[in-house]
Amino acid sequence: MAISMTDAAADRVKQFLANRGRGIGLRLGLKTSGCSGLAYVIEFVDELNPDDEVFEDKGVNVIIDAKSLIHLDGVELDFVKEGLNEGFKFNNPNAQGECGCGESFTV
Repeated sequence: MAISMTDAAADRVKQFLANRGRGIGLRLGLKTSGCSGLAYVIEFVDELNPDDEVFEDKGVNVIIDAKSLIHLDGVELDFVKEGLNEGFKFNNPNAQGECGCGESFTV
């Protein structure tokens, strides 16, 4: 099982954590949502839950709950700027399709 981040994503997370002044890492998870079924969830973590798995990449802890891990194995998290928009992008080899608006995906 592996989770990775691009340099841009790692730098952005480190910047967010420094601005926050606390936190042990970034949680990636899934929720049921959208027309394709699943949507990504990103949040900062101050303490671990019992079912969390921790992956370290480029000096950043990426925390994933056990239920989400099966669908996030192999994900690369990127941070991209496109025109005036910027945000995290998930490169998920498990995703078999996504909705037209890009907000949800299916596995």
